[in-house]
Amino acid sequence: MRKRLSQDVGLRKRFSALVERFGKKVNYKGYSEETILLKNITDIDSHEIVADHLWFAFSLAFQKAKITEGSSIEFDARVKEYKKGYVNKKIGINTRKKDFKLSNPTKVLVVKSELKI
Repeated sequence: MRKRLSQDVGLRKRFSALVERFGKKVNYKGYSEETILLKNITDIDSHEIVADHLWFAFSLAFQKAKITEGSSIEFDARVKEYKKGYVNKKIGINTRKKDFKLSNPTKVLVVKSELKI
């Protein structure tokens, strides 16, 4: 759980991160969607690591910044709460928990661009 993010729910803040890799997933409509994995997400104001990793959709904001694997980036995002886990009411399973994420990334800026070898 990303406890540090729980203090900032609802706020839009500036973060820095390292681009680890790109990926793909099947979205809820069944179509393939490109994703991006960010590592060591840090709050710019407090210089505190708020999450060790986060997956994002490879949105237009990331595409316009022309980021590559290994790049250090900065971006604005809103802190939100969400539920994660598995629920099956029929057999009495409920492992749902509260967690926190960053959403709606904007103003993506490449601070340092490095190619991964």
